[in-house]
Amino acid sequence: MTDTRNALRRSAPQLADYDAVLFDLDGVLTPTAETHMLAWQTMFEELFEAWSIAPAYTQQDYFDHLDGKKRYDGVASLLRSRDVEVPWGTPSDDPSADTVCGIGNRKNGVFLRVLGGQGIAPYPGSLALVRLLMSCGVPVSVVSSSKNARPVLAAAGIEDLFPVIVDGVVAEERHLPSKPAPDVFLVAAKEMGVEPARSVVVEDATSGVASGAAGGFGLVIGVDRGAGSSALRDAGAHLVVKDLADLMEDDR
Repeated sequence: MTDTRNALRRSAPQLADYDAVLFDLDGVLTPTAETHMLAWQTMFEELFEAWSIAPAYTQQDYFDHLDGKKRYDGVASLLRSRDVEVPWGTPSDDPSADTVCGIGNRKNGVFLRVLGGQGIAPYPGSLALVRLLMSCGVPVSVVSSSKNARPVLAAAGIEDLFPVIVDGVVAEERHLPSKPAPDVFLVAAKEMGVEPARSVVVEDATSGVASGAAGGFGLVIGVDRGAGSSALRDAGAHLVVKDLADLMEDDR
């Protein structure tokens, strides 16, 4: 066993027997989940009022229909929960268009305004774990359903830490289905040159946890930022933590 692997065994023993770690972004590396939640809430509350849709939008709608999914799939899922069907449209639709894509683009405008105004910083525990893994020679990647993954990573100053980024843009280009399908994680693992069974998925959304479980990843870690420990375990998480700092031990 190499000195670096021994160092990882001392500092993060639960990860020491795996060859790579694949991280979701929003809610795992950065607190952008809160920004997304606010943007979705703002947009859907206005839409529901304008269209007289009931019941009203709730925070649980975010976890049930939006969290972890590609933007347009999330819009379609939430509207379907209210028995509302609109044309799908195309990704180039204007945000004012009453299509799935138009509504999704409308939300994205709200998100980018909030991100630009407030900025973003990575979770300290998450950044510490990524740097530990890198120092021990363990490859890391970002696997996100968001088309804004690269702008968020750049705003947080951590884009250069991840040689492999499979995001919503890549998923659309390659026609990959949304989480909970395992495709985005499997593509990332292939690009990293690692076997899923020898790799770790870190997710905060039940759909993402289910994606990692469906892909046969050796360890699926749920980070409970609000989805709930039971829900994450039911979705397939082998381990649930409140913060990624919980995976690290003081070896002094």
